[in-house]
Amino acid sequence: MTAASHWSLAWAHRPTEEASNFNPAFCGELLCRSVGEYHKVRSRPFNVALAFLVLPLALHKATRDGLPGRSNVAFAGWVAEHSTLIAELALRVERLRPVVRESMMFAIRQQRLAFDEGGLIPGAKKLSATAKADLTTADADEARSAAGLLGRWFSGQARTPAILQGFGVGP
Repeated sequence: MTAASHWSLAWAHRPTEEASNFNPAFCGELLCRSVGEYHKVRSRPFNVALAFLVLPLALHKATRDGLPGRSNVAFAGWVAEHSTLIAELALRVERLRPVVRESMMFAIRQQRLAFDEGGLIPGAKKLSATAKADLTTADADEARSAAGLLGRWFSGQARTPAILQGFGVGP
């Protein structure tokens, strides 16, 4: 089954675990957390290209566990020390592109995100930084935390192309 046909399946026909982990509401929440944290620091739109990094980094446990504990960690140094984590990232970015698009559109329709000056900003119905579902798991909470960290970490970097290049992906 090709990636395109796989992601075009109705949600009821997708494997339960996949539908839970990649559903647009949860993934949209992760994007909102990154965009919100980025916007708090920079007061500028979050580059859409960066949105395609959030889910592959926050949802993949080994990568998420390898992320820095603080947003002030030097990006170039971290990339140099974690080349094994980054080696498979471009493939995950490619495979999760449809999920990111669907999640972004869902969050925009729900007014949780909006476009401004070619980038993403928190929408009219901003997501609270402490908001979380009544029923959650440790894995989901770790992904939420990682998504917020990524927004803060990306906000401290000079330019989006440098972030993309560091992670081995292109716009």
